Amino acid sequence: MKTASPHDERILILAPRGRDAEVMCSVLARGSASCDIVHDFSSLADAVQGGAGMAIVAEEALHEVDLGPLHAWLARQEPWSDFPFVILLAKTIGMPPDGARARLEELGNIILLERPLNAQTLRSAATSALRARRRQYQARDLLADRERDAASLKQSREDLLSLNETLESRIEERTRALAQANDRLMNEVIERERVQQAMVQFQKMEAVGRLTGGIAHDFNNLLNVVQGSMDLILLLSKDEVAKQRAEIARRACQRGAKLTGQLLAFARNQNLDLRQAGVGALFDGVRELVAASVGSRVKLRFEVEEPCASVAADANQMEMALLNLAINARDAMDGNGEISFHAANARPPDGLLPAGDYVRIAVSDTGPGMTPELIAKVFEPFFTTKAVGKGTGLGLSQVYGMARQSGGAARILSQPGLGTTVEIWLRAWDGLDAAEPADPPTAATQARPGARILVVEDDNFVRESMVSLLEAFGHTVTQAADGDAALGELQRARPDLIITDYLMPGITGAELMLRARQVFPGIPMIIATGYADMKAIEQVLGSDILLRKPFQLAELAVSVDRALGRGGPLVPPVLRH
Repeated sequence: MKTASPHDERILILAPRGRDAEVMCSVLARGSASCDIVHDFSSLADAVQGGAGMAIVAEEALHEVDLGPLHAWLARQEPWSDFPFVILLAKTIGMPPDGARARLEELGNIILLERPLNAQTLRSAATSALRARRRQYQARDLLADRERDAASLKQSREDLLSLNETLESRIEERTRALAQANDRLMNEVIERERVQQAMVQFQKMEAVGRLTGGIAHDFNNLLNVVQGSMDLILLLSKDEVAKQRAEIARRACQRGAKLTGQLLAFARNQNLDLRQAGVGALFDGVRELVAASVGSRVKLRFEVEEPCASVAADANQMEMALLNLAINARDAMDGNGEISFHAANARPPDGLLPAGDYVRIAVSDTGPGMTPELIAKVFEPFFTTKAVGKGTGLGLSQVYGMARQSGGAARILSQPGLGTTVEIWLRAWDGLDAAEPADPPTAATQARPGARILVVEDDNFVRESMVSLLEAFGHTVTQAADGDAALGELQRARPDLIITDYLMPGITGAELMLRARQVFPGIPMIIATGYADMKAIEQVLGSDILLRKPFQLAELAVSVDRALGRGGPLVPPVLRH
């Protein structure tokens, strides 16, 4: 078996022109990738043979070079290996002609990327190639394990033949040993199949989560436009009927925002407020609400085994999860049965979570149970077995996302006719205090006129809505459709405040913040987002403000006033109707 090399996952970069190699190395290093720059094709061939996860090669580095040494190494690869190359094509050259294409295809496993390309595209291609390379390493290890198992089984059979010529007692003893070895081998095969099925399910849920987060982002943008328009109608209209209709639409937007919140919880892109929480207090907080929701025909039982550690959880999200599970259990039992809530310190099953201290919170019912096919789908968003109009299908997906984002896990244990148990595994509180969140505004402040504000948003409707809201407060507003255009507007507009979206073509809102501060140090900024990589934002946010879409007019006014450092609680007209 080949031992793992410290170079197994390094990225080799060959880009002879300018600073392309250094720039790519810097971009990939932000994602914790290990990169080595090689300066010619001969060095690349030597480095690949020394161990690497992938190679990024600029097209011009392949011109008039001898591919022989590298091609010979590729031909000698073991059956499990298919070394990946990312080839960067120059846009001015376009797709390579047939001869050049054939030369590229000599490298085997290639990914073609056309330049210029943004940082996200490069990181995404590198991540995909490395993920495929890791699977190759896993295949290598699996083949080695199988070879060892086969050798062990062969040796056992040889021992058996040898012992057949000796005493019958020795034959029986060795036969038992062989049977035990065979049982262990079968158990290993069964366990590997179980782990593989769990990995496939995990990858499926990850893919659905990414899709869900993207949908939530676009939906939040639409809600933001509608809600902003309704706020303007409430602020400016004198028609009471129109204002009543606008208020109804605004409330509908708020319901839509709750749905996207559940989607983001599933996609694990919602910023949870993780704090120390006692499980007994969580149960007490939902006991009455659960009792009122499930009805008098359902018997409830709450039990916390002592000692039971506190957990790291967002109390609001956790209470919502417990209520969702209780309502699902009630519906499964047709409103008649028993639901039990149980919590205890426990060790998670192998492969479910990293080693550590955890608390298992289980919600069990006496309903009809579920088949394995149904269990595989219930955590997916919008999947429901209820009749049309009886449920959104987001309850269990919210439980799954909340548990994963809290550093734990969720799983379902059920068999037809034997009821269902939903387990939520949360990390035991480790004594480290979470960062204190900023106090939410208790009353909106009216943004005072006179500020020069630059709005950066790639969605035209959202940008126009934000501009209209800010101009309604008397501000002078300049707008830009992306980060590059915003950098061009900085010197001309010289704004007092920048409000920027996070996800935009080209540079992100976080990157815009860093580059804008180079031009105007200390300029206040607001990041508005409906879906974001919270870790990336928190690295640059500092004392700046995060404004979540969809936001109301009052929330925008509060954020602008806080960013400009202006005090004094004043209620805007939209809140007086």
